[in-house]
Amino acid sequence: MQSRKIKVTSSLILLVISLTICSSCNRKPVEGSLIITLVDKQNESPDYLTGKNWRYINRTRLAIIDPAKPEKSFQLLTQDFFSASSPDISYDGGKMVFAGQKEENDIWQIWEMDLHSMKTRQLTSANENSIDPSYLPGGTILFSSSPVNDSLKSGHSLYTCKADGNDIKRITFNPHTYFASSVLKDGRILTVSRQNFPVRGSSTFMVLRPDGTKCELFYKGDEGRNLISKGLETESGSVLFIESDDSMSIGGDIISIKYNRPLHSRINLTESGGGKFYSAYPLKAGMLIVSCRPSENEPVALYEYDLSTMKIGRKIFSYTGNEIIDAVPVRAHEKQKKLPSEVDSGAKTGLLLCQNINVSGLQSPEIMQTKLNATRIEIMGIDSSLGVIDVEKDGSVYLKITADMPFRIKTIDSEGKVVSGPGSWLWIRPNERRGCVGCHEDNEMVPANRLANAVKKAPVAVPVHLSGIKEKNIELE
Repeated sequence: MQSRKIKVTSSLILLVISLTICSSCNRKPVEGSLIITLVDKQNESPDYLTGKNWRYINRTRLAIIDPAKPEKSFQLLTQDFFSASSPDISYDGGKMVFAGQKEENDIWQIWEMDLHSMKTRQLTSANENSIDPSYLPGGTILFSSSPVNDSLKSGHSLYTCKADGNDIKRITFNPHTYFASSVLKDGRILTVSRQNFPVRGSSTFMVLRPDGTKCELFYKGDEGRNLISKGLETESGSVLFIESDDSMSIGGDIISIKYNRPLHSRINLTESGGGKFYSAYPLKAGMLIVSCRPSENEPVALYEYDLSTMKIGRKIFSYTGNEIIDAVPVRAHEKQKKLPSEVDSGAKTGLLLCQNINVSGLQSPEIMQTKLNATRIEIMGIDSSLGVIDVEKDGSVYLKITADMPFRIKTIDSEGKVVSGPGSWLWIRPNERRGCVGCHEDNEMVPANRLANAVKKAPVAVPVHLSGIKEKNIELE
């Protein structure tokens, strides 16, 4: 009888333990927990073109902490990975995508972790490294990857895939490299871009839609400065990021720009605060959580940063033998706007209208009408000219361009001399309709209220030496 009681009691204890374990496994992470990125101390210089020692860092690990009790709550999440980094949290706060490398010599792939069960699943099986995933509205995922046998001379291009990793689509098509992408509230992608060809360019923030259309400049710093983190949009309408003034340094300053005037609103939030910063995230009103090295003799750890005093505050957490280079809050957040797509994969071309090729900078309508130095444009491809085209008397030109083909434009006067350009690399997605004020206009400029002469005629096909391309009718509405 006594033996039977012992057995029953033991069974009950085991049942309670089992239920407790199951309950803890299914418990949602504490709202406001932080996913932190740990890395062994490194002195290697980062390469902002390939991502080595910047986006791809050996022996990085992801962990979770409660900032109210970091030491007691610390838990490693990716102990089965040789390297793991670039976390992004789902809208409901229950999942995380990240880039990971299972074994030392493995290709970096995109993974997803259920933050309730801590189970992971592999989303991509690419032949080239992939990094910097982000959740997109509409159930898709964005990431950067290096194209295989790419004739466009790209570095890392942007791709999207479905939530299960299928239906991978490339969305950038120029000789640039793209890293550290995030998603703005308006549904557009904000990404760090740098030209690879024909010369290496400075890093800029570009914005584009998730289907690869309407790519344009968002922010460009002074010459020699590097954008070294994602741009994060705040509730107050600012975008925060880290910018370095030294090409051989990872850490830098926290910069703030206004969403509605990004090219003309730059503020250095750490100009007088000292230290080198690796990441910054809004914590509460007037306060940031930052990954920071306060001095050369200290490791990179988590701190509060007081925006009212612009100084480093209390230390939140450090980890012996490691540096904490990123911290992302685990919390549910509102989905960004889902933008409609005009891309039609059955089309072979897109349309581009330039209202006046002679417009550059901020000019008055009178100058726009009278300053007509250039009379032609030349479309430049990767390896050759794609054609020279006469523009209309009002400076306008209307083009039908082979889709997903990189090109640049230079303007030419009546004597054949180059007036400006070639400018930045562009591309047009299948069925995309795109317009611009001029060839080198200020990004804040809006078009004049007039009908361009060029749209009164059929668009000129580019490349101009090709004919007979079978395509759908995509006349401009």
